[in-house]
Amino acid sequence: MESKKSNIGLKVALGIALALFLGTGFYTSQLYQEKKESENQLIKEKQVVLNDLSNMAKQYDLAIDENDITNEKLIEAKERIQGLIDSLKVSEANVGSLWRYKQKYVALQKEMDVLLVENDRLKVENELLATSLDSTRVRLEERSMFTDSLLVQNTALAEVVENAAVLSAVNLKGYGVIERTSGKLIPTERARRVDKIRVCFTMAKNSLVQAGDQELYIQVIDPNNNTLGVNEQIQFGDQTLNYSIISKFNYENNSLDVCEFVTARGEKFEKGRYTVNVFNDRDLISSDEFTLK
Repeated sequence: MESKKSNIGLKVALGIALALFLGTGFYTSQLYQEKKESENQLIKEKQVVLNDLSNMAKQYDLAIDENDITNEKLIEAKERIQGLIDSLKVSEANVGSLWRYKQKYVALQKEMDVLLVENDRLKVENELLATSLDSTRVRLEERSMFTDSLLVQNTALAEVVENAAVLSAVNLKGYGVIERTSGKLIPTERARRVDKIRVCFTMAKNSLVQAGDQELYIQVIDPNNNTLGVNEQIQFGDQTLNYSIISKFNYENNSLDVCEFVTARGEKFEKGRYTVNVFNDRDLISSDEFTLK
């Protein structure tokens, strides 16, 4: 009887043990399955955070590329995001770390919203500044063209004034004269009777010429191409002028008649054509010819 009761107790104990084993195995299996599902879910959420951070980095790249002026704040924020991406890639997928990364992402998202708004404002300001600079450059170019035009006009006017502010000899006439002891002069074309060559001209009125003492060089050339009179030389740069006489007078900006006398090289004048030139420094301002027979 006791042996039978002992067998029954053993069977009950074995049944309980088997039930506990099966229950524990089932519970363990359930825990493992839930862990795997949790890990997969964490991996998916980790990838979502990585994708969000990557999209944020692309937005910064686009903002940086669109900005002609380097924005250090955008560059620094992009570097922080890249550092967070690199850290998240090598981190273990657990609830605690993933939650911290999500919090950092939210903070960076808020910062990015502020920075992009500021960046858009700076872009608008830069565009307005560029437009203003273009307008200013156009005005400066127009002013430069106007200034250049005025400079050309002023230069041309100065040249006109400079060219106009010179002595002008008109009505130049050279001819032979007989000089009487009384001082009376008798014009003649007979070479053997000529005592002197008389050269007369009129200084034209010119208010642009500075009033005061002036001088011109008179050159009389005989038929043999000899310079009559004193036949002295004066140098103007690389140009040499042989002159017969220097005509000196006081010019007061009004018309002035001037006459000078030129003597022969020898005792008499040669027959033939004579040339009379009047020079203002190196510049020939009047010329005439006459003939002695």
